[in-house]
Amino acid sequence: MPPTEAGGEIEWKPLLDGFVHEHRIAYFSMEIALRNEIPTYAGGLGVLAGDTLRAAVDLGLPLVAVSLVSRAGYFRQGLDAEGRQTEAPDPWSPERWAHPLGAKIALEIEGRSVWVGAWLYVLQGRLKGAQPVVLLDTDLEENRPEDRLITHYLYGGDEAYRLKQEIVLGIGGVRMLQALGFNIREYHMNEGHSALLAVELLKVFAYRREEVRAGESPYDVPRVREVCNFTTHTPVAAGQDQFPYALVSRLMDGTADIGMMRRLAGDENLNMTRLALSLSEYVNGVAKRHAELSNHLFPGYTVHAVTNGGHPYTWTCPEFARLYNRYVPGWCHEPELLTRADVSIGDDEIWQAHEGAKQRLIDQVRTLGSTVLDPALPIIGFARRMTAYKRPDLLFSSLERLRALARKRPFQLVIAGKAHPRDDGGKALIERIHGHMRELAGAVTIAFLPNYDMEKARLMVAGVDIWLNTPQRPLEASGTSGMKAAFNGVPHLSVLDGWWIEGCIEGVTGWAIGGAEESQNGADAQSLYAKLDDVVLPMYYDDRASWIRVMKGAICKNASFFNSHRMMRRYVSEAYSR
Repeated sequence: MPPTEAGGEIEWKPLLDGFVHEHRIAYFSMEIALRNEIPTYAGGLGVLAGDTLRAAVDLGLPLVAVSLVSRAGYFRQGLDAEGRQTEAPDPWSPERWAHPLGAKIALEIEGRSVWVGAWLYVLQGRLKGAQPVVLLDTDLEENRPEDRLITHYLYGGDEAYRLKQEIVLGIGGVRMLQALGFNIREYHMNEGHSALLAVELLKVFAYRREEVRAGESPYDVPRVREVCNFTTHTPVAAGQDQFPYALVSRLMDGTADIGMMRRLAGDENLNMTRLALSLSEYVNGVAKRHAELSNHLFPGYTVHAVTNGGHPYTWTCPEFARLYNRYVPGWCHEPELLTRADVSIGDDEIWQAHEGAKQRLIDQVRTLGSTVLDPALPIIGFARRMTAYKRPDLLFSSLERLRALARKRPFQLVIAGKAHPRDDGGKALIERIHGHMRELAGAVTIAFLPNYDMEKARLMVAGVDIWLNTPQRPLEASGTSGMKAAFNGVPHLSVLDGWWIEGCIEGVTGWAIGGAEESQNGADAQSLYAKLDDVVLPMYYDDRASWIRVMKGAICKNASFFNSHRMMRRYVSEAYSR
């Protein structure tokens, strides 16, 4: 139902009463994984944003999140027998999950007014508390048909469509928070998509005309920097949005000072990462290694390190949650208490909890297809965005070696992941993996789960026996899937990149593939096969006590530290409390 007038007040305003009177941090993200039924996320960036908000609720931190409504979602992945990916819209109804807000703001895009409305999604805490999430929406009657679609497709459309979305998110988001009456003390940009919010703040904090001397800039850059924080998530160039100034001028002439943006964001293109760097006082990477690399990539800026973390309650399966509730009370609000799990919980109970989670995964795999997994055999899990630098095909470098490993000690594989609709290389990787599955039929049982989402991720990170990750060093900024597996006692087998450089204690929390030098496919593949053949599979089959010690090591030393609560406390103490 649309908002109506009642007694001179608009009915949507009481919805905000509990949120607008407190100073808040405005957290901007192009994608946020609010729940599985709301497909406003594409992958790790959105899941991290959702975990950030869930941790903020648990810790009582006053945030307000801003994103796009993305009515058509990201996409629903279809796979044929050959592994050819098809994409279909994955729509959701904001009317079912969110409250319409009566406020509207206008933006100028391509010389015309584009109106932006909003929805309020209230993220409820497990026990108490809530966080407001403002979802921006241009599907309004006041707009042209093409403008009504700006907030429909997450990461959809061409370059112009993407820039329009970032105008709505950044500039529109600041104006909408003002229109709704939020009291914002700082802004946090989760990746560069929302960097135009800082451009809008330059206008908000501009000096009065009489205060500006001839030849001086009217913009109070230090004041904007004082209230802005920026988290960069990737060293991969394709993940850093850049727009030609011809396009920027066409879409934003009259909205922003193009000359000023050239000075702050690069002269050749509008580089959103560089714009955010230039206008943020606090900048961080998402792991120690990533921060080191970012300081090298962006000389002249200081990039701190706040290593990512997963939300404990969200990613811990019911079987392990019951164990922790019994033996480590308070773990989901103070996950550092999980350091006690090795002495508090018996080996048999750890193994029984894992068997329950494994069976639920096996049942789901059977439901989704015809693959029948054997609960007595180890399951290796791999689930990532399907793109070249993630190297999802590294395990298949030598099919003969895989067959030899499986003859000696059988194992199974469960794989999942989407390729971006415009990533032809990623789509080819999925087809190649399906080809390898056919070639290995009868030797290795392999299931590829279609349309990877939060629910399938929960099943996989708890139900597999080994979590595999094979990115090309040094391109993995952080990665969080292995952190989620650790909550469920699943050891990590990974290339030493991202968070695993900090989390790997060889033979205690999991195992490393190769060394810390730059990746070489051949050497990494040989290291992976040797680790499986000499260490991992023999321990699983022949030394159950040692295997459970590694499971406990993953819980006590990884889950207790690499969680969203520790991450958010770091943001509060280092970024938000300046």
